[in-house]
Amino acid sequence: MELKIVLSLCSQYDTTKKPFKMNFKKYKQNLRLVIIEGIEYVQSYQTLVARVEGKNLIQLGWWSVTTQKHINYAAKELNLNLIK
Repeated sequence: MELKIVLSLCSQYDTTKKPFKMNFKKYKQNLRLVIIEGIEYVQSYQTLVARVEGKNLIQLGWWSVTTQKHINYAAKELNLNLIK
């Protein structure tokens, strides 16, 4: 999934009122893209683990092996450079 598609979906959604959540094809139960107050985050389980900045996905700390797989997958699916 490309970020442009996500942004076009989000432009129709008022992200100022409540978080927008979108699941990925893989890891549907535990991985999602969340937009909070206009800022895009990757959420693994109940934790915000990375933030989208331009064409980069900025990892917000060091995580378990499973969560790292989620972050790597999200970066690939959104076509973003992962910055650890």
